[in-house]
Amino acid sequence: MTTVLLVRHGRTTSNADGTLAGWTPGVLLDEKGREQANAIGERLREVPLQLVVSSPLDRCRETTERLLLPRTETPEVLFDDSVGEAKYGDWTGQKLSELAQDPLWPIVQSHPSAVVFPGVDGESMAAMQARAVAAVRRHSASVESQHGPHATLLVVSHGDIIKSIVADAMGLHLDLFQRIQIDPCSLSVIRYTPHRPFVERVNDTGGSVAALFPPPPEAEAPTGDAAVGGGAGS
Repeated sequence: MTTVLLVRHGRTTSNADGTLAGWTPGVLLDEKGREQANAIGERLREVPLQLVVSSPLDRCRETTERLLLPRTETPEVLFDDSVGEAKYGDWTGQKLSELAQDPLWPIVQSHPSAVVFPGVDGESMAAMQARAVAAVRRHSASVESQHGPHATLLVVSHGDIIKSIVADAMGLHLDLFQRIQIDPCSLSVIRYTPHRPFVERVNDTGGSVAALFPPPPEAEAPTGDAAVGGGAGS
């Protein structure tokens, strides 16, 4: 069972300005975002990581760099466009307050599976979810094949991307993904099994991460009623 840690990038200058950054280059973390990235790095410092997959956008690269800085050994890092931000097309760079007046805005909020962002570079939200989920499952399977069933994969990505991955793991239709909150540098955790994923944390911004450590080699698999449901709390 591969454990996937999903971390959203820290707060950016664009977040603070209320603009939709999309794939705009040069959008970096602000002071608060740097603090957030440093803090999540300290929280996860001792958690074994077999692979890190990051969005190629600058804000995720910076978050990844700061997150890995406290570690004595740095895992392999891959940059994958498939976990990059949604391609917002003509909406990119615009103020959220102005976009809220666009006729497409209420559809994004209530019926995102029908949305295709305007412009030649605009992406459908369904395509966004499909490529992100496929990437996470692909990297998860690769990590498990190389490192065994207790491997851990870290994915550093964006709010809408992580929301769509969590929604898929929960078995929720994309039209319900706006109900999920993903804050900057929050931690969400999904454990993928051959039968189904288990969502263990969503939008976690503090507290112990001891449960993320793999079990000792001598630990036995749960048996009997304790195994029903498959979750860590069962």
